[in-house]
Amino acid sequence: MDVIQRIAEELAVNPKQVSAAVDLLDEGATVPFISRYRKEVTGGLDDTQLRLLEERLAYLRELNARRQVILDSIASQGKLTPELEQAINGADTKTLLEDLYLPYKPKRRTKAQIAREAGLEPLADALLDDRSLVPEQVAAAYIDADKGVADVAAALDGARQIIMERISEDAELLAELRERIWQKGIVHATVVSGKEQEAAKFKDYFDYEEAINKIPSHRALALFRGRNEDLLNLTLKPGAEEKDEHDLCAQFVARHLKVTDTSKPADAWLAETARFAWKIKLYTRIDLDLKLRLREAAELEAIRVFSGNLKDLLLAAPAGPKATMGLDPGIRTGVKVAVVDPTGKVLATDTIYPHAPKNDWDGSIAKLAKLIQAHNVELVSIGNGTASRETDQLVADLMKRHAELKITKITVSEAGASVYSASELAAKEFPGLDVSLRGAVSIARRLQDPLAELVKIDPKSIGVGQYQHDVNQVQLAKGLDTVVEDCVNAVGVDVNTASASLLKQVSGLSASISENIVAFRNENGPFVNRKQLKKVPRLGDKAYEQAAGFLRIMNGDNPLDASAVHPEAYPVVEAIIGSTGKSIRDLIGQSQFLRSLNPANYTDEHFGLPTVTDILQELEKPGRDPRPEFKSVEFKAGIEKITDLEVGMKLDGVVTNVANFGAFVDIGVHQDGLVHISHLSDNFVKDPRDAVKTGEMVKVTVLEVDVERKRISLSMKSNPELGDARPERNSQKPAAHKPKLQQQAPVQGSMASAFAKARIGK
Repeated sequence: MDVIQRIAEELAVNPKQVSAAVDLLDEGATVPFISRYRKEVTGGLDDTQLRLLEERLAYLRELNARRQVILDSIASQGKLTPELEQAINGADTKTLLEDLYLPYKPKRRTKAQIAREAGLEPLADALLDDRSLVPEQVAAAYIDADKGVADVAAALDGARQIIMERISEDAELLAELRERIWQKGIVHATVVSGKEQEAAKFKDYFDYEEAINKIPSHRALALFRGRNEDLLNLTLKPGAEEKDEHDLCAQFVARHLKVTDTSKPADAWLAETARFAWKIKLYTRIDLDLKLRLREAAELEAIRVFSGNLKDLLLAAPAGPKATMGLDPGIRTGVKVAVVDPTGKVLATDTIYPHAPKNDWDGSIAKLAKLIQAHNVELVSIGNGTASRETDQLVADLMKRHAELKITKITVSEAGASVYSASELAAKEFPGLDVSLRGAVSIARRLQDPLAELVKIDPKSIGVGQYQHDVNQVQLAKGLDTVVEDCVNAVGVDVNTASASLLKQVSGLSASISENIVAFRNENGPFVNRKQLKKVPRLGDKAYEQAAGFLRIMNGDNPLDASAVHPEAYPVVEAIIGSTGKSIRDLIGQSQFLRSLNPANYTDEHFGLPTVTDILQELEKPGRDPRPEFKSVEFKAGIEKITDLEVGMKLDGVVTNVANFGAFVDIGVHQDGLVHISHLSDNFVKDPRDAVKTGEMVKVTVLEVDVERKRISLSMKSNPELGDARPERNSQKPAAHKPKLQQQAPVQGSMASAFAKARIGK
């Protein structure tokens, strides 16, 4: 099937839409640009459809390229029949394509090949074609010591090897058996003998069974990590009753050979051949294939969850352009302090020592108060690492003693701050600033604008993924880069304040062009209009077309330059101005008037209804930020460590991570608590991200506290049953086979399992 047609069917759209999108992608257009500014061309395909289209396009093109290689290879062997060519051209997955190629794929010298060289293929064909033959009698004619066939047994073994290889390379049979085992197979995990203590973190899997097609991604990745660390054995049973299922599969293979009974002399021998083929050839391959399928599915799901969490974090509400103080808490090494202006420029840095061993509490408050007053600080951003609550207390005391300062304190995640501090990028940005102080700057800036600051950090260091080191790193990086690109372009970028790190995420801008923009800005002053961008070295017409609509110039020559209206569409706005008699400044923000206009009156051969509608909406609120309004959470006073918690406490918290089994919530005690999926809502929740998002403020109830193991079980239900952290098994469909040792953990049932997976996955 044609690539365009296939994608159109998968997306349930018109092939013309797909063809137009493919042409744009091939021309170098980005998904954000196409989804925003080429709606007429693609018939309104949104960014989600375009991302899937882009992914499938790459897969199907790779599939076609591989298809051609295979066709050429088989043709060069003189074995390409019309039927085989048709089957290969009809293969719609890489797995099926490789199955069809298997018999013709160059391979090392096998036992079957040796048997063919010894002239035993006619014997194999004879036994397959005429079941009335007695194998031992007909095989006697093939004894030839010079060819390595010493006796009847050797001849029959050679014929069997040939038939077994044919069976193992039968694409149809492989596909049927592979699907059968996927539907019925059971994964069985056991601890490697003698490694029980070393494998303690995998305790839930010491004797574990679950249907292979029911294993959720986090459990699958935990199993594979345990195997890769040589702590767990993983076996795949073909079914619940292993021996019976093996026999059934062997019979399935025998029926494929048309062996239906054993009344004819050759039938018994062929049935045994089918059994060997299943056990030695087919099952071995299917075992590898299905474990790979499980792993790939688990990795894709883990990347999906990671990407969703990253998107929520990047699109978290910004506090906005306010003078901010960042505090990077520490005890012995002190609390690092950085003050930045509303644009993020560093104004001052310092280190205070309010905690042990110096305990300079009053001196620290005096220093902070002086800095806040000198730089008109409005916000204090406190990192959530070691000594965070103690530092929060320090700022609370400061606010009591100096009520006139009118500051607001907020605790933020400092995940990745240390990575950024030691990076080449940070060294280039702050060449004269000590590494230890750069983290405080990052903590301040990520409160002002999380997106602008977090794009400087490798997404894998931000701390919102599970098993991120266990998944395909190329796919993970690509998936996360896509999220960053979509988020940055959805929000837009102020070209006069953005860093090169942020600019390079804008549609059409490379790292080098982004650096050139910053250099041009530093040399010539702020940009006053979008046209100036064309003067930036290497920023050509194509890059300008892709990027201009996402770059904002605030307070410039043209108010439209601060909006998402693309410069190519300015003539539409000019037409609106001409027909209404209002100036651009009179139009902007006039919702009632703008909504009274008929978009159809301003369409032409270049700009259709979708674009004109977008323009009118943009004029209502130019450069509107899709992110939510900024709010802060106040942790409960006096609750600073895990030992302060009591079952039944009602607390405010912030969601720090969302996994398939639940959500982790920071409640201000230096240890995130887990809200199991069964406790996220009073109603049934299938996907935790349907109930909560990373960065969201939530109210929770403490269910259980395990101080020794540093585990906190929380609930978001309105009236949870205290002390019961187990999921409600009637409302949560459990897998057919649960870990056999789950009940041994101090925290009960699946909650213990979830904690274990979370710990393993870090």
